[in-house]
Amino acid sequence: MQQDAERRHNLGPIPFEADAPFLKIIGELPRELNGTLYRNGPNPQFDSPGAHWFVGDGMLHAFHLENGRASHRNRWVRTPKWLAEHDAGRALFGGFGRKLPDAPQDLTDGGVANTNIIFHAGKLLALEEAHLPTEIDPGTLATRGYHNYQGRVAGSFTAHPKIDPVTGELVFFGYNAAGPLTPALSYGSIDASGKATRFERFEAPYASMVHDFIVTENHVLFPILPVTGSMERAISGRPPYAWEPDKGAYVGVIKRKGSAKDIVWFRAEACYVFHVMNAWEDGDRIIADVMQFEEAPLFTHPDGTPTNPEKSFARHCRWTFDLAGKTDRFQQTYLDDLTGEFPRIDDRRAGLKSRHGWYACANPKLPMFGALSGVVHVDGNGTRLGHYLLPAGDTISEPVFVERSKDAAEGDGWLLAVVWRARENRSDLAVFNAKDVEAGPVALVQLGHRVPDGFHGNWVGAR
Repeated sequence: MQQDAERRHNLGPIPFEADAPFLKIIGELPRELNGTLYRNGPNPQFDSPGAHWFVGDGMLHAFHLENGRASHRNRWVRTPKWLAEHDAGRALFGGFGRKLPDAPQDLTDGGVANTNIIFHAGKLLALEEAHLPTEIDPGTLATRGYHNYQGRVAGSFTAHPKIDPVTGELVFFGYNAAGPLTPALSYGSIDASGKATRFERFEAPYASMVHDFIVTENHVLFPILPVTGSMERAISGRPPYAWEPDKGAYVGVIKRKGSAKDIVWFRAEACYVFHVMNAWEDGDRIIADVMQFEEAPLFTHPDGTPTNPEKSFARHCRWTFDLAGKTDRFQQTYLDDLTGEFPRIDDRRAGLKSRHGWYACANPKLPMFGALSGVVHVDGNGTRLGHYLLPAGDTISEPVFVERSKDAAEGDGWLLAVVWRARENRSDLAVFNAKDVEAGPVALVQLGHRVPDGFHGNWVGAR
């Protein structure tokens, strides 16, 4: 019975690291796909009482594709937390960096590096929003340690930095910038050579979990949404983060070349957004496409009561900001009723008007996470161009776009997504023609074990 229960979802960790140098391929891998898909997600080394799914130790999965062949390697990120617990042979931390009562007093770093993995300025970086980036060896997946940009960046660093496709600049932010559960945010940039060129802090209307943000050609937007942080709650043993819709939704807008002290705040009805698909400027307006929840999933109200499960599903939504000063309200317009998450674009259009987007879609009859069961292709207006559903019970990860070549037209390439096969309790890497997802995968790379449902990944082409 226990084995059957475990097989109903793919959220639990796997207890091993492995190398699979030659994987079976169904169909034919496109020969232009030469590089590595890196993925990151929570995979706790030890069970910890009351630990949130978000705080499991990071485990990296690398699918290397070359000349029609495929291999796989997975490794835990050796954070200070992971090393201390490995030496102790047990969990030392609970949720959100809180030490267990019997943990050593001098142990302070609960970082897990479990959310995203990006390549910028020659470095592969595992990211998690409460700590600095962790540098990873691209080939072996060995952990090289924190990267602080020659001491010019400190504190929290988002798992969703944005890379400008024109300049190569990386724009980032961090919440809890003045300490745990504080309303301060940091904001900065790293140039294409890897040099920190900006780092400043400012105050938000309240302490919030700010998972993603918005960058366009000339502006940066910071969503402050009511999954609120409270040190008072944390000290008293209540949820450190909780859903407080009465706080309302705020989005702060600044110019990329301006100063955070000139931030302008827009307001709207309470909602929550984990992920932004893309955003761009249209005259005096900023348009941002996001996956919006009416109520945040995975978190409770401050008193511990759950949010409404019927409102805890994300849908493709368009935010519109009028920069001409006619109103301080921003518009929220749903583009589809389909439940989905993990939106992606052709990253060569990041911050610019885009005509193609993709996201993982879910069965609305099942809980939001652990039920992503297909992929959707949409145009620049949110209209569906294609829709593919997996066999019943199977789940899919975030779909990652890979262009056919550097000068290929927008959307001309492939989508790579990891699929869990529920009946066999193992995973495939599925390769789709990005403009024809409805036809199903053109190739499947088959693993002998499963890759747990994780968070984010990116493709790094062979150099």
